[in-house]
Amino acid sequence: MAITTVLRISISSVLPFAVVRRTVERRNHHHYSSALFTALYQYQTSSADDPLVRAVKSNIKSVEESADHEAKVEVPNGFPFDIQDNPGQETISLARECQGELIEAELYLSRVPGEGHDDLEAKNIPLDISVSKKNGTSLWFVCTAVPNEIIIDFLYLYLEDGEIAPFIPEIEENIREAFQKYLEIRGIKLSIYNFLSECMSKKKSKEHALWLKKVNKIVEA
Repeated sequence: MAITTVLRISISSVLPFAVVRRTVERRNHHHYSSALFTALYQYQTSSADDPLVRAVKSNIKSVEESADHEAKVEVPNGFPFDIQDNPGQETISLARECQGELIEAELYLSRVPGEGHDDLEAKNIPLDISVSKKNGTSLWFVCTAVPNEIIIDFLYLYLEDGEIAPFIPEIEENIREAFQKYLEIRGIKLSIYNFLSECMSKKKSKEHALWLKKVNKIVEA
């Protein structure tokens, strides 16, 4: 009876350790397998991504070495606006105060030439112009600058109480011409088109390089 009791004690004391050992071995094997799988996956993913990384870095180099990217845009003498680039956005802002008015313009990158767009359209510069008065009223022009004209596409009126006057899609030609002269007096004139075009070409190159660097950062993460 005593021997049986001793045997039972011995077996009961040894068995759990054997079970634990096998469990630990299985867990270690599973951990090793998982680590190996992860390493292989990361290696395969990294290898598969190499062509993309090389392509992105090659394009970054090409863009940064391009004429537009390296060009130094000189501000013309007498240019009346303060210029603010907006990194990460597709806009450049112009602003000035003149005789109690605040004149602001927002220039947008033009559409990339493609199906349905010709090279001439690619030279267009979309821009919004606002002329704000001290009494809270303002005129908001939606325009397109082209090599030989600044075209007024739409006109919005902002009244003193914050109301926006009803939009009139068709502006009489004589009124449109008078408004073009109105903007010219305030510094939005055809003579600044070449300068604005150079600014936007450099802007496009900078934003392209910035976008590619963001792509590269995500891919290499």
